[in-house]
Amino acid sequence: MDSCKLPQDEHVQEEDLNTQCKHVHFNGPIIVGAGPSGLAAAACLSEHGVPSLILERCNCIASLWQHRTYDGLKLHLPKDFCELPFLKFPEDYPKYPTKHQFVAYMESYAAHFSIRPLFNQFVIAARFNDGLWRLRTAADYEYVSPWLIIATGENAEPVMPDIVGLDKFGGKIVHTSSFKSGSDYQNERVLVVGCGNSGMEVSLDLCGHNVIPRMVVRDTVHVLPKEVLGLSTFGIATVLLKWFPLKLVDKFLLFAASLTLGNTDDLGLRRPKTGPLELKNVAGKTPVLDTGALSQIRAGKIKVMEGVKEVTKNGAKFVDGQEEEFDSIILATGYKSNVTSWLKSAEFFTKEGMPKVPFPSGWRGDNGLYTVGFIRGGILGTSCDAIKVAQDIAHQWRAIKKQQAQTCL
Repeated sequence: MDSCKLPQDEHVQEEDLNTQCKHVHFNGPIIVGAGPSGLAAAACLSEHGVPSLILERCNCIASLWQHRTYDGLKLHLPKDFCELPFLKFPEDYPKYPTKHQFVAYMESYAAHFSIRPLFNQFVIAARFNDGLWRLRTAADYEYVSPWLIIATGENAEPVMPDIVGLDKFGGKIVHTSSFKSGSDYQNERVLVVGCGNSGMEVSLDLCGHNVIPRMVVRDTVHVLPKEVLGLSTFGIATVLLKWFPLKLVDKFLLFAASLTLGNTDDLGLRRPKTGPLELKNVAGKTPVLDTGALSQIRAGKIKVMEGVKEVTKNGAKFVDGQEEEFDSIILATGYKSNVTSWLKSAEFFTKEGMPKVPFPSGWRGDNGLYTVGFIRGGILGTSCDAIKVAQDIAHQWRAIKKQQAQTCL
């Protein structure tokens, strides 16, 4: 089982070791994914006295954060909005913790709640059969449990765009999941495809290394200030939503953006007609929080380009007729869920791998199926999901224990 060891828990028993597939029966819920969502779910269950087992495909917790984020990344939201349940960030952490600080926080979180995931357990199939969930991994293990918590989230796999001629490009092509630092592209001609938070921040990072990136804006985008009068824009919106309707809060955000950022249309960044919060809820499209990229666009250090018509061997042709040569292409095209690739009979999910049940009820399915981290609410939403899931399973757990105790009598 590679370097993994089964947790020494009375609820786990291993059998049929001489067969090709080794079976592990677990009386508590099985969690798929050891990122923030999986850790939060395990911690909340632990607070109710319910044991859980986490299966993680990589060799560490929070693998997306550790292996698929660039070195200079910082949390977009203040730390108060990014804490997992029952454990605060260290007091000496800055308002916006770095990637490395957040990873250290999650490692301390796992240690605090004695969470020991089973690493290198890539789930290739999960199905509900005879009243139990059966999860098969690439390591030839089958894990069996009454409950399945999917905590792989909405950002499990990179999205690779379908661009004509991309396979003909003679230079380097990377997704932002493989981008580490602009120092790797010093003095190069770089095309960044995508203008979300990743595209903006990667372009900004490149500016500091003698690169004038071309950033492709293929669609409309909401760009909001990271802070207004020293206060987090997200924090302000969260407070206002308690008192005012969403569309009114959207109007406030756009007014604040206009005052602090000016007219982004003049920079080639056209705003959608739908407000930023409404668009996030309806389409899952997150507004960009400006961390300095707009000033670099105004200064001409980031060039905004229209959509790519075709990639050539040496560069790209754009829809407005321009053509330029590039040494590298960075795809800032986001991530997607991978649930439908391994969850069999996944009627609960759309073809995009998101719950069909609308917010706020998308955390619970049928037959002991649960999700954490799929409501497009960031880490704050993850915490809310984890608390609800743990409460629901704990209620069933206590009922089962009570029934067992009565049977023994």
